[in-house]
Amino acid sequence: MTQMIYPTTNFKATEQLVVTRGEGVYVYDDQGRRYLEGMAGLWCTALGYGNEEVIECATEQMRTLTFSHMFGGKTHPAAMELADKIAQMVPIKDARVFLGSSGSDANDTQIKLLRYFANATGQPKRHKIIARDKGYHGVTLASAALTGLPANHAHFGLPFDALGILRTGSPHFYREALPGETEDAFAERRARELEELILEEGPETIAAFIAEPVNGAGGVIVPPSSYFKKVSEVLDKYQIMLWSDEVICGFGRLGTDFGATALGMQPKMMSLAKALSSAYIPVSAAVIPGEIYDAMIEPVNDVGVFGHGYTYSGHPVGCAVASKVLDIYQRDRVFDHAATVGSHLQARLNDLREHPLVGEVRGMALIGAVELVADRETRRPFKGNGVGAYCQQQCEAQGLILRALGGNTIAICPPLIITEEQVNELVDKLTVALDRTLDHVTREGLAIGGS
Repeated sequence: MTQMIYPTTNFKATEQLVVTRGEGVYVYDDQGRRYLEGMAGLWCTALGYGNEEVIECATEQMRTLTFSHMFGGKTHPAAMELADKIAQMVPIKDARVFLGSSGSDANDTQIKLLRYFANATGQPKRHKIIARDKGYHGVTLASAALTGLPANHAHFGLPFDALGILRTGSPHFYREALPGETEDAFAERRARELEELILEEGPETIAAFIAEPVNGAGGVIVPPSSYFKKVSEVLDKYQIMLWSDEVICGFGRLGTDFGATALGMQPKMMSLAKALSSAYIPVSAAVIPGEIYDAMIEPVNDVGVFGHGYTYSGHPVGCAVASKVLDIYQRDRVFDHAATVGSHLQARLNDLREHPLVGEVRGMALIGAVELVADRETRRPFKGNGVGAYCQQQCEAQGLILRALGGNTIAICPPLIITEEQVNELVDKLTVALDRTLDHVTREGLAIGGS
């Protein structure tokens, strides 16, 4: 055991799988065993592993310029090229792009930009942000406060009130709908609850509403089709910005350029990372409209400097790699491929609906989940997270890496380059794992009925 402090890990269960190399959609452990990487790492290795074109791009950039910072008016071609490519892609008017290293720092940056804008426009009270239960937006002090998952809050003493973070309900119809409530009525209720929160806090104090198009770490939650339309009507009514966290959904995951496109959202702000570089190099982007940037120009000039930035903002290797990855997405029509193969994945996952352990199957294109329940008829969950963890272990025993999320949900998010044959391999191995988990649940007397 090393001296490592491991991220998002039980400190009493470290170093369970040592990954040593990757190729295509597969990774290999230190024993030489092959696994289908059904989570694209952490929702991010869109082009899979070992893409020589991307590797050569990184190598060439390292030979040319290994590092150059962006402070004090300095810049370099790789950063300018990437920023302009992103600005041309996003559905945001006169988009301006701030580059960083992770989705967490992109969201942290957005909070600061919103506050700067509020002060620059004479609205110092307008700094509150509405986030949702079961949302995931990062783990810096500020982005963790945006996140709506208990494990990311416990023991950290996060300054929710000081940051002005408000919370509203998630779009999880399966778990949070009232008896007899339709999806449309559920969406209407969530929009009504949002408006009630806005009025209670004061519309003039609220800057933005942050949402993942499809929730990732919160359980792969696909909102009802009318959800964002109804929510946007409320936000527009009170001039509150819709902020789309595209860290997972951006760049093809939902079979479109961005999750906002797939869900019919019209965001004013977007946060990007993960598939932006296919995770070959850390890079992120916080995207804002020109109106926010323009309002900041004179206040920045008065101070003499925009007092925010990271050493690795616009790192030349990260920018060069991200630009190459975006070129590959376009040239190889990767988003279209994701949509086509994603339809096959969703059809295969749909076959699992009748499995005795499966309460719900949900997803879009190349992201999905199966929620394991103790009683299908009542939707009663298992106590604790042990059943999901056991299923994850059984997947790995079959040579498949998936991820158990809170609430005993098994998440699926393979690289975008996966083939239909490999999708079949994924679902077949998951089915075996589910059957073995059912045997375990039955032996241990954990299920309480329903089939």
